[in-house]
Amino acid sequence: MKKIVLSMVAVLAFGFANAQESTGKGFSKGDIFISGSVSIASEKTGDEKATGFTIEPKVGFFVTENIAIGGKLGFGSLKAEDAGGDTQDLASLTVGAFGRYYFTPASDFSLFGELGVDYSSIDNKLNDFKANEIGANLGLGLSYFVSSNFAIEATWAGLGYTTNDNGGDGADKTNSFGLGADLSSINFGLLYKF
Repeated sequence: MKKIVLSMVAVLAFGFANAQESTGKGFSKGDIFISGSVSIASEKTGDEKATGFTIEPKVGFFVTENIAIGGKLGFGSLKAEDAGGDTQDLASLTVGAFGRYYFTPASDFSLFGELGVDYSSIDNKLNDFKANEIGANLGLGLSYFVSSNFAIEATWAGLGYTTNDNGGDGADKTNSFGLGADLSSINFGLLYKF
């Protein structure tokens, strides 16, 4: 059994080493890419219901062969109604910056680390209430090029911190710190390289 496992590891290592050869895919200095996320959600339990969506495009630029910097702009909306007929209407606008370090940028597979900082403004339209949130996160990702311009991307935000002023005016702030060890929270997306 031990020989079979070692043989499988050797085959996988050999295949990964061969995948590192340049095929015209991957990233290089001066490349620009766009990616992002889109999500739509709907939930209903008895008379309670909630619907929402978020859209968050990103653009990045390779300043060196291994380092990319970029920004994102996001918008989200959530409408909810409870069993008593009370409603909630939230809208959020997010602006962020990120930096990535790619370990093998010129190959089909590339593992990267990402550090990001975001600012969000959350507007509760029904209660005329606004909150501001600042967050920072550190995560990992993997890009796999399926062609010279398109890649499938998987990201995992492992470590994060946010602070929300809950509308200010003497309201207590909410500070959150998280270490995401849950691998079921991996996000998948599509990346286009110019």
